[in-house]
This record gives sequence, structure tokens and C-alpha cells, in this order.
Amino acid sequence: MQRRQFLSTVAAAATATAQPAERPNILWITCEDMSPSLGCFGDRVANTPRLDALAAESLRYTCCWSNAPVCAPARTTIIAGMYPPSLGAEHMRSQTRMGAGQKMFPQLLREAGYYTSNNSKEDYNIEHTGDHAGVVWDESSNKAHWRKRQPGQPFFAVFNFTITHESQIRTRPHQLRQDPAEVRIPAYHPDTPEVRHDWAQHYDNVHTMDGQAGKVLDQLKADGLAGDTIVFFYSDHGSGMPRSKRWPYNSGLRVPLIVHFPEKWRALATAEYKPGAATDRPVSFVDLAPTVLSLAGLPKPAYHQGFAFLGKSAEPRQPYVYGFRGRMDERYDLVRSVTDGRYVYLRQYMPHRIYAQHIAYMFETPTTQVWQKLFREGKLNAAQQQFWKTKPAEELYDLQADRDEVNNLAGEPRMAPILRKMRAAQQNLAGRIRDIGFLPENEIHERAGAGAPYDAGRQLTSLPRIHAMAAETDAAKLAAGLADPDSAVRYWAAVRHLIRTNAAPLLPLLNDPAPAVRIVAAETVGRYGAPADLGAALAVLVDLADMEKHGVFVALQALNALDHLDAKAAPVKAQLQALPRQKQGAPQKLREYVPRLLETVLEDLP
Repeated sequence: MQRRQFLSTVAAAATATAQPAERPNILWITCEDMSPSLGCFGDRVANTPRLDALAAESLRYTCCWSNAPVCAPARTTIIAGMYPPSLGAEHMRSQTRMGAGQKMFPQLLREAGYYTSNNSKEDYNIEHTGDHAGVVWDESSNKAHWRKRQPGQPFFAVFNFTITHESQIRTRPHQLRQDPAEVRIPAYHPDTPEVRHDWAQHYDNVHTMDGQAGKVLDQLKADGLAGDTIVFFYSDHGSGMPRSKRWPYNSGLRVPLIVHFPEKWRALATAEYKPGAATDRPVSFVDLAPTVLSLAGLPKPAYHQGFAFLGKSAEPRQPYVYGFRGRMDERYDLVRSVTDGRYVYLRQYMPHRIYAQHIAYMFETPTTQVWQKLFREGKLNAAQQQFWKTKPAEELYDLQADRDEVNNLAGEPRMAPILRKMRAAQQNLAGRIRDIGFLPENEIHERAGAGAPYDAGRQLTSLPRIHAMAAETDAAKLAAGLADPDSAVRYWAAVRHLIRTNAAPLLPLLNDPAPAVRIVAAETVGRYGAPADLGAALAVLVDLADMEKHGVFVALQALNALDHLDAKAAPVKAQLQALPRQKQGAPQKLREYVPRLLETVLEDLP
């Protein structure tokens, strides 16, 4: 009898595992490089009938930020449920790992019985976790589909459409359907035929994507699943046009987010949910993972840094959402941004670099090319010129009065209370998430060793000093920072001297043990120091530009510094030409950045 009871209990447990309590299906329809260019978000040019129809039965989020204004870091935010600056994964592109015990959120769904499919882009800056292939996704390919699940199994399915990607704006030949005369040109772009063509082609691609999204919705309905499935639609970051993509302004971070609940699962929505309505609740990509887990009835992991905005475990409305920018392909920068839905604050930690650093991929777009040409010819107005100049340390914009974010209010006394509040929000987030993006990129990996940068960041007691030095303005504190025992503090003290064009204190740092510190010192000495010291600075930079000797990240930093020396780097042109173009073991994308930047440096030398 006892044996029969035991076997009956085991069988019941197995049945419960195979046929879990009914849970909602969750479908994500996503696209790339698109701000809210949809009719349902008030865009009068957009021709998007299928998504407009979905929105008429759903809730629109009018303040949704992608956190990162470029694909790999944005997608890393989503899949991890964490800010990439806390993972050492903010750069475009990089490869690192999550912390001990952390998992990509589809793995948590899969372990709870969901069928997880991704069709098909991943592009994460972090390695897959788990101990066997496919642990995150049941299938991740251009064949992946919910139709491959077991009968009755709940699913989480992603379909991503690439037609709206930046690269598709510049595909030629292209017969325009959208009249270029009807598109709106933002205040920061010049109004030229090239720019109008690019914007019009973008709208053509958005229309195509709308039809692709509609086909997925048709499949859902044909399979009899529409009444069982919660549907999300969003883009992976803002428009692919220059000064939107790659920049953590509202123009680069704001995306359309539409969430549809069928009547069966309406109880999982929040009180603000009404079909056809909109909410100004600030949400962002770091919130998506905890939100999906909440909808599935699963607990939020302690390491998730966002807030569930739907489901049984929905959390209170948060006052701000945040953005970030690190290295973009071959060019280094560090920017953090904040919005409450009306005001946008940016902190430029490298204001000595111009906005439009030469990123080879970005310069393939006709708009970028004609924009630079007109700047060099002196044919741009003040708003259009700014992209080609160095940056203020802080920026503050009022979206109600200035949707294109061209009138910086940071210096206006009447805005001081708002500026202080948003500056504090940015600094508080950096402390809360332990933002290790302030480390030189090579040190992110070196300090982690065989472990994870996230875990190393938890143990980094000097991190508050590093954050503080990155914004320091006091001359005495900057001088003291050059002798700090932590190399990242010395690095930021050196950067602040570079910003102030103060070379003399950095001469001793040409021999600093940290490569990143030597690089900043050499650039400063080379640009602003005595002519007699130029040779020593160039010797440091040429040596560190060898990626076979020093790795990809150090080489990229050194080449960026050399590029900013302009003609002063001419004496080492032959040595630069002899540098290796390949680095075994580095991810393919990273290997491409060094030779690409090296060619840019060489082209600019006499």
C-alpha cells in the first residue's frame, strides 16, 4: 500500500511538472532603430495601420527608454534585467559574463516550464549562462516559433524585425514611397535632399515592418492563441539616424512600447490599463525582465535592478529612467542621462571629445556625410553645428518646449533646482548599481580576472572615489588624485587635467604602471606639453597601440589618443603602419575596430 501511495505521489508530481497551472503566453514583437515613428504615437507621417490597430486595443507607454542608444548594450540590459554599466558590458561591443548565480531571464522562464523561442537576434555583450547548449532559449534562430512547443505548454516568444535598422536607411537604390517633402527634419539636422531622403526611406522601412508585425499577429490569431497571449511591441532603441542612435538623449533612447492584454489576463495589468489609452509612467528596458517574470508568476531575482510595471508583483511607479553611453565601436566616451518624462539631463564625463567622433559605420549614412561637409563649409546654424563641437559638462532640456533637445538650460539660474535634483539622481544610480563603466575598459576585465566584472565591482572599495574624481573640478583634489593608489582614480585625475589642458603635472605619469593612465598622460603631453616632450609621449602611445602586445582595449585607447594628436603624430607614421592588424582570441567585432581606427589615424597624417 505504501509503495502504491509513493508511486502515485511521484506520478502526480510528474504530471504537475508536465502540465503546470495555466499561465499566460507572452509574445514580444520587436524592431530595430526606431523612435515612436507610429501613427498611434502621434506621428502624422507614419503609415502603420497594423500597429495602430494593436494600440487601439492596448496601452501605450509614452515614456519608455531603451537605457542604451545602440543595440548590443540595449539588448544586454533586456536579457540581464541589469544595467550593463554594473556588468562591465556597456560598450559597443564587448564580451563579458554575468555574476555568480545570475541568469538571463528566459532561462528562469524555461526552468519554470515555459517554451522560450527567439527569432532571432541576440547580440548580447554577455556570455550565455548555464551548463548546456540551449539553456536560455529552447530555440534561437530564424526558424524559432512558439509552434514548436509541447501541447499546452506556455510560451515566451520573440520576433525581431531588422528592416528598420540603420543600415537599411542607406541601402541604395531605393525607390521612395514616402514623399520627402512631408517628413519632419529635427532642429539639429540640416534640411538637405540627402537628409530628407534618409528620413523618408526610414518611414518606408517602418511601413514594411508594420506589415511584418501584422503577420505575426495574424499567426497568433490563426492558432487560436490571441485570447491567451500578452503581446508587447517595442523597438530596441531610438532612430538609426545620427545624433539619435548612439546618443543617450531622448531622441536616441525613447522607443514605442505597446502592451496588449486579452480579457482573460486583464487582472495582470495595472489600474492604468485601458484599451486605447496611454500612460506617461516612466519605464525602461531594465524593467522588462522583472515585468515578464511578474506576469509569469515568478519571483524577481535579487540581482535584477529594474522594477516590474505589470503583473502580480508590479512595483510602484519610479520617478526616473536612465540612459548611458560608453565606447561606440572604435570610439571612447562616457555619458550618463536621466529623464522624468519632461526634463532630460546628461552628464558628459568626457566633454573634451566632440559629439561626432568619427565612427566608420555611422559615417556610411548619407546624412552624416553631408552634415559634416556643411559644417566644414560653415553653412550650419548654431543648433546644427553643435554635433561637431566639444560638449558642455552638463546638459538639461525641457521636452515640452524643446522636443529636439537643442536648447541647453543647464546654465540658467531658474533651472538650478531641477538640475541639482537630476544630477543627484544620476549619481545615486551610479552608486546603487556600482557603475564600473567608470573603469578604463581594459581594467574592467583585468580586475575581474577569471571571474565576472559584476562581482569584482561589488568588492571595489575605491569605486566612490573613482566616481567622484570623474566629476572633480577642484585643482588641489585633482593634483592629489594623480598620486592615488587606485589606477582608475589616477586615470580620471589625468582626464580632468587633459580637459583643463594642463600637461606639466602629467609628465611623471608617462611611466605609470597602468596603461590607461599612461595613455591619457601621453595625449595631454603631446597636445599641450612642451615640444621637447612630444617624442616621449609618442613612444608611449605607439607601444600601447600594439594589440598583440597589450590587447584590443589598450590598443583602442592608445589609437584614440594618437588620433587626437593630429599632425603631431606624423613622426611615428611608419611605426603605426607596421602595427599588427589581427589579434587572435578576441571577438570578431572587437578585432575589426582596431584596424579600422588605425586606418583612420593613418589617413589623417601628412
